[in-house]
Order: sequence, then structure tokens, then C-alpha cells
Amino acid sequence: MCPNSKGMKNIAVLISGGVDSAVVVHQLCEHGYKPDLHYIKIGMEGEDSSCSAEEDIELSQATARKYGLKLEVTDLQKEYWEKVVGYAIERVKEGLTPNPDVMCNRLIKFGAFEERIGKDYDLVATGHYATRKAPLPAPPVGGRVLPFLLNDVELKTETLEDIALEGEALPPTGGAGRGAIFLGTAKDPVKDQTDFLAQLTYEQLQHTIFPIGHLMKEEVRDIAIRAGLPSARRKDSQGICFLGKINYNDFLRRFLGEQEGRIIDIETGKVVGRHRGFWFHTIGQRKGLGLSGGPWFVVKKNVKKNIVFVARGWDTQLQYGHDFRLADMHFITSNPWEEETNEEGNVKRGESELIKKGLPISFKIRHVDHFMPGIITLDDEGYHIHSDEPIQGIAPGQFGCIYDAEHRICYGSGEIAIYKDR
Repeated sequence: MCPNSKGMKNIAVLISGGVDSAVVVHQLCEHGYKPDLHYIKIGMEGEDSSCSAEEDIELSQATARKYGLKLEVTDLQKEYWEKVVGYAIERVKEGLTPNPDVMCNRLIKFGAFEERIGKDYDLVATGHYATRKAPLPAPPVGGRVLPFLLNDVELKTETLEDIALEGEALPPTGGAGRGAIFLGTAKDPVKDQTDFLAQLTYEQLQHTIFPIGHLMKEEVRDIAIRAGLPSARRKDSQGICFLGKINYNDFLRRFLGEQEGRIIDIETGKVVGRHRGFWFHTIGQRKGLGLSGGPWFVVKKNVKKNIVFVARGWDTQLQYGHDFRLADMHFITSNPWEEETNEEGNVKRGESELIKKGLPISFKIRHVDHFMPGIITLDDEGYHIHSDEPIQGIAPGQFGCIYDAEHRICYGSGEIAIYKDR
């Protein structure tokens, strides 16, 4: 661990070899910190490319040399394959659409790394496009920050200038209303990555900072070019990290094989083609079906019979929906709609009754550059989201990410589930 100036925090940076994490390093050094750099290895051992790991490490080493910092490569491949790849394969076998990047953040980058190394640092910095926010003025001890109240409260977005020489950058205590911090959206809505971070625990959020979340992507790139960073002009990575150059279908084929099945037009009931296994297809998919006379969209799957149902046309309403259910909803800071009781045991002001009728929110169901307006309700089956706007490709297994109505803060996410009676 590189010693910082007296009183300054010891910070670890998760560096990837890309421009974003390199700018994080630059920003920290510009503010007088001497962070340790950590590259997490999670790729496929023995393959042609482990997320371009060799090039990643070379660029990370070059960044470390530029600032005279220490770089450590941490191999978490075993943990990744046990926890994340295992999760992904099981979900696909069930006919669901997994999101391994979300689980990688919670279980590996902010989980296994934290348990092994991160715990020894005051803070861990990453290049994610996200922020940490706190209400201003801070609510009184014992008070409560409710969703509607947040609409009327100024939210403080943390920057590096806020990281004090002693104490936390933002209040460390958990739970809404007790100096709570929230996962905030990024300044750049196109690059916002809060949907990938929405399964973090509050403790993980407390221990993490996002030094570039208040910048636009163009600003980050410009900083990198002006600073002469080795990765300044490197293109952003795309796709699922651990696959590298490996085709996703080839990855699934290795673990699940192939099994020919029918592709059926859901409107006519006619067989319009054949597929090699339902697990190669996801709800909302258009490309890769091998059908003529399209466009065709996957709208449903029958896992037991290995059937993929499709609908034709850009304007087919069968690829859209207005409602979905969230299973196992995870709240990062706290459940903003949960009732509290005072010392006398009486129910304090809350919104649990209001949510049964519906409260305004915004949401995402995949990594896109915009937020959709919606209404959240709660009943015995769980949380439900309704949108007056049509939602394309609602895929069970993906995560529905929930924000306040003005999409300033992310409350958390839940796995999109199939309605029991539909």
C-alpha cells in the first residue's frame, strides 16, 4: 500500500486498461493522492482473449509507471466462474435472460475483491459513470427521507473535493434519514451505469467512490488526451467482459449444446423456421433468427417444448408491454416505502399505503441511454411497474432498475419475473 500524505486516505483504484479508470487515477493524483492500482483478472483461462487481458494489463502498467504507482493483478477467475458464470448458465437453462455484469459488480468487483483486498483501504475508486448523493440539508437524526420529499430536497453530488482529510466524504451511517447516502445517476445520461450497480449493498456503496461520475464522456476523453494517458484514445469495451473475443452463442453452446426446435409465428400458429436451442434467444431479439420476410421479434419462449415464438413487423404490439413484476427487490440504502415506528411503537409517516395505490418513479429494464416514467405499486405478489409508454422486449431474468421520478437517485433493482396468472 503506497503511503499518502499525513491524514490523507489510502485509496485503491480498480483499473481496467480503459480510458475511464485511467482518468480516475489521474484525478486522484492531481488531488494529491497516491492510490494503489488493482487489475482484476476474470477472463476465460487459455482462450484467445481474456477480455483483451494482455493489452489491458500493459496499459494499466503504463498508467502506473506514469504516476509512479504500484499495480497489482488480482486473479478472481475461480470466484467469477463459481458465482457469476454459474448464475448465468442456470438462468439461461431456465429460459431467462441473465445479466452477468450486474452480478459481477456485486459479487466480484465489490464482493470478492473487497473481502480479499479492498477491506484494507479507506476507499475503493472505480471508473463507473455513477455518483454518490446525499440530501441537503442533512435530515435530523431519526428523520426520514421519503421519495416525495427527495423531490423537494437538494441533493449533494460528491466530487473529489469533498473527500475530507479525515472522516468520510459523505456521512457513513446507513438508512434513509440518518445521514444516508444514495447511489446517484451520472451527469452523462448516455454513459450512466447505475443499472449495473443497482445490486450493490449499502456497505459496498459506502466504501466506493466514483470520481468521474460528474463528468461527461467527452470531458473524460479530453482530460485523458491532455494528460497524455496511455489509453486516451482507446475505444470503449463492448459486450460481456469475460467473453473477450469469444462469441456469446459459442459460449452457450459449450455448456448447453444444441437442440433443434420450432420457431412459431405467435399470431398464425405456423412454423416459420427452426432454431438450435431456445437458450440462444431472448425476448425482444431481432437479429440472428435466420428468417426471411421480417423483421421478426422473439416475443415468447416455451422452455419445456423448446419452442421460440416470434411476431412480425416493426409495429407489432406483441413485442411491447406496459407492465412487469420485480422478484426479490433489492434496495441499496433502504426501502423508501417501508413504514417506520417510533419509540412508542406507533407507525410514523410513511408511504406504504400510498404505494399500494401507485407512486411515480422512473426505471430501466436494460442498459439504455434513457429513463422511462412509470408507476410502482406493491401487493402480495411483490412490486409491479406500469408504464403508459410501451416497453419493448420485457425479458424475465433481466433486472428492472428503479429510480426516483426525476431519475436523480437509484433505489435498487429486482429481477423481472413472469406474472403467475399470465
